[in-house]
Amino acid sequence: MADSSSASGSGQGSRRMWCSVPERLQLHMAMLALQFGYAGFHVVSRAALNMGISKIVFIVYRNIIAFLLLLPFAYFLEKKERPAITLNFLVQFFFLALIGITANQGFYLLGLDNTSPTFASAIQNSVPAITFLMAAILRIEQVRLNRKDGIAKVVGTLCCVAGASVITLYKGPTIYSPAPPLQSVMGLHSSLSLNPFFPSLQSLSLGDARGKNWTLGCVFLIGHCLSWSGWLVLQAPVLKKYPARLSVTSYTCFFGLIQFLIIAAFVERDLQAWLVRSGAEVFSIFYAGVVASGIAFAVQIWCIDRGGPVFVAVYQPVQTLVVAIMASIALGEEFYLGGIIGAVLIIAGLYLVLWGKSEEKKFASAAIQSGGPEQGNNRTSLHIKSSLNQPLLPPSTENV
Repeated sequence: MADSSSASGSGQGSRRMWCSVPERLQLHMAMLALQFGYAGFHVVSRAALNMGISKIVFIVYRNIIAFLLLLPFAYFLEKKERPAITLNFLVQFFFLALIGITANQGFYLLGLDNTSPTFASAIQNSVPAITFLMAAILRIEQVRLNRKDGIAKVVGTLCCVAGASVITLYKGPTIYSPAPPLQSVMGLHSSLSLNPFFPSLQSLSLGDARGKNWTLGCVFLIGHCLSWSGWLVLQAPVLKKYPARLSVTSYTCFFGLIQFLIIAAFVERDLQAWLVRSGAEVFSIFYAGVVASGIAFAVQIWCIDRGGPVFVAVYQPVQTLVVAIMASIALGEEFYLGGIIGAVLIIAGLYLVLWGKSEEKKFASAAIQSGGPEQGNNRTSLHIKSSLNQPLLPPSTENV
């Protein structure tokens, strides 16, 4: 009983200590943790590919875990707000899955296999700008070139496109080449290689994808970003009629899993490929499903609710920096001039778009308070959530 009381008191003390932290600081801490989690996903995914795990098997197992995590929360938390399901909704969920799960994750792994975690993360910084461009074409976003916010969004989008183009078309000389990782650390490589849980440790040094088609990999990653952006934009009309976000995400994940299983029936017929042979493979699969899908979703939705989508989006470049450090240490990844130039352009473009969105909101608020001629339109726009959300955070109208 004493131990139980002590544990209970300790738990309450931890909660009180966390509650005493200012909310803004809590948000910053949560977002930093989230970026480390996503950065780890890039590195872990690349390590899994280097270990020889089948791409389709990795994706299927990841989505099974993610679906099982999301399903109970969607079922119990949205019982009252979930509309009745119809054939029309099922068709929409199927196409959302085709774009947001199947194309998105498939292009990502194909691109990562031919490039590196750092450049995969760098190109992802273009997603907000691409999303803005798609939303503008579909007239979900308004572009006013006679105001500084409209000019900033257009220039930012062009910078992101230019950055992605540089990464794709120009690799350039090696700027930094670290020593091969892990093998020389304390002489552990030879002993760990004999361990059945780490049979492919030597392959973890291939962080820079030597011998792969770098340009093709970047093209796949651009396809990943286009799919991610399209998914976020196309969720807008669905969520207007079906506002239960967790349920939409769960249905999308379910149909994405079905689609990948159909693909696997043709692509991966070797039953041996479905066997998980090492502890490292188990870890990579569970990390992808639990951290990159389950925990990341919970943290992001809390941060979006408390800090807003712009606050979440501005942390995206932090992920690129963390990935670069992790990949250099864990995978021995080399840095190339073209990738660095492209990453700088993409990050600059991202911040221009975010700044433009922020100024647009300020202008709308000022117009409503002053009762200007655009009052009606601006009032509506304040209820339109930003297009700069992250995956698994579908916006109500319109962010990989």
